[in-house]
Amino acid sequence: MKGKRTLGLVAATSGLALTLAACGSSGDSDETDSSATAGGGSEASAGSATIWVTAGTDSVLEASIADWNSAGNGELEMQVFENDPYKQKLRTAVSAGEGPAIFSGWGGGGLAEYVNEGAVESLQAALDAEPELRDRIFPAVLSGGTVDGEIYGVPLNGVQPVVFYINQPVLDDAGVAVPTTWDELMAAVPVLQEAGVAPVSIGGASKWPYLMWIAYLTDRVGGPEVFDAVVAGEPDAWMDPAIIEAASMIQDLVEAGGFVDGFSAVDANQGAAEALVYTGKAAMQLQGAWAYSGTYLTAAEDFVTSGDMTWSTFPAVEGGAGDASNVTGNLSSYFSITADSTDEEKATATDWLLHGVMSDDYIDDLMDTGAVPPISGLEDKLAETSAPEWNEFVYSSAEDAGNFQLSWDQALDAVQADALLNNLEKVFLLEITPEEFAANLNEVAQQG
Repeated sequence: MKGKRTLGLVAATSGLALTLAACGSSGDSDETDSSATAGGGSEASAGSATIWVTAGTDSVLEASIADWNSAGNGELEMQVFENDPYKQKLRTAVSAGEGPAIFSGWGGGGLAEYVNEGAVESLQAALDAEPELRDRIFPAVLSGGTVDGEIYGVPLNGVQPVVFYINQPVLDDAGVAVPTTWDELMAAVPVLQEAGVAPVSIGGASKWPYLMWIAYLTDRVGGPEVFDAVVAGEPDAWMDPAIIEAASMIQDLVEAGGFVDGFSAVDANQGAAEALVYTGKAAMQLQGAWAYSGTYLTAAEDFVTSGDMTWSTFPAVEGGAGDASNVTGNLSSYFSITADSTDEEKATATDWLLHGVMSDDYIDDLMDTGAVPPISGLEDKLAETSAPEWNEFVYSSAEDAGNFQLSWDQALDAVQADALLNNLEKVFLLEITPEEFAANLNEVAQQG
């Protein structure tokens, strides 16, 4: 998934503008100049390190880097890039041995590609040496930065599971309870239609919102092992009956009129899908936690603060193998260290990642932005935030998840992710059968 779901809630700028270190780059026109100089940690790690992040990740990193630099034990410089060109720019720089010392990413398949190329430094030994830091990170989130049992990325911002946003007065007026099972959701469709509202809003023009449905339904029907096999590249993994059944259930919902009319033309990146919910034209929306503060709170504050907006987990599938506590979404964005960095840069980078990122001050600043850090033991702090019920819901959903599946397009390599989006759109538009969907993706996987 992409667009507003880019997990940036953090970032940086500061006083001394540095030229990029030996492993860095001077930056291009797509870059937003945001640099910070440095020092903090220990004398052993004193040195410089460059940091690349995507746009929208500014305020918390800004404070962290400024504090770290003022401590005098090293120099950190950060550069911020727009999301769309970032991946290619990073890929080009890292492949040429000119990447930054520290870079942000989304874990999953993208990180695995860098690891397989030997382009990323392992953080396992450093974290094993300080288990109290390692063990406070939610295991499901830390797994997103882990490849073949080795940690290569640590979380840098809030956890964002995908949830149902609900216009509670719309459901109440129609006499519909919040669906807790798939059968209840399907039964609510004609009742809501009769009441003159669309059951579910979705931004189909952007394609990536479709992923949330196939991910949850595959999990609920077959359990997390089904997609794990896909990620692992097991033969014919895409042909698993649970994937075919999930695609079939999506088409059942489409054919029943479960989605808003013209859903394939609704732009998810402009908040149009959320607007249909808070204006009462649709009853529900399946979307990431990023939509709470990113769209609902900013565009319709009264709807949120009045209690008209409620939320829920994805419905269970009766008879399915998946645990109803399982969630999908964005575990976090991750910081990793490039293998081509100098020893001095690696020492500085590692020190900051362990002792600056997700420090107490960093966590407090994150929570002030509305983010929910994937760190255990924050219950008391969450209770004191401006939206305690929401934050506690997100926190418990992530911490208590039997499995937290990274968004499918981020978990897969770029070729499979592109094929997935294109074929999934055809499923929603009823242009291919569930069997064809599975076969098409299986073919792409075999070619890889």
